[in-house]
Amino acid sequence: MLQSFPQPGWNDDWREPALQTLVERLSEPEPTMAAFVVDRADGAGLAACVIGIIEKRLGSPSNPGGLVGYVFSVVTDDDQRRQGYSRGCMNALTDWFRSRGVGVVDLRASQDGEPLYESLGFRRTADPAMRLRLT
Repeated sequence: MLQSFPQPGWNDDWREPALQTLVERLSEPEPTMAAFVVDRADGAGLAACVIGIIEKRLGSPSNPGGLVGYVFSVVTDDDQRRQGYSRGCMNALTDWFRSRGVGVVDLRASQDGEPLYESLGFRRTADPAMRLRLT
């Protein structure tokens, strides 16, 4: 999965800390991160993967418990697309969120992924995503 993020000008310095975070967060007694995968039929790695986290925020009228799920990585190998693997991974992740009392799930959709997410019940929000880089 970590090989799926190549960007021009990026080095590999981020990979080891990312792997360490995955190991730590996924091995917590009450994990707030989950990953669901589909193996390639030929055994040569993963066909698809999804990772999500649970954040505790202030409760609100629409989410009194304040638990928010965030889907931050959905990856499917190009030659494995259109086989339902991402849908299966997403269904497993949303079931996991639901089982832990999460009231709402957010994600940022690529243009290619948007039809899948809409078919799963995700809707565009009125507020656009914004980002400020601090480093």
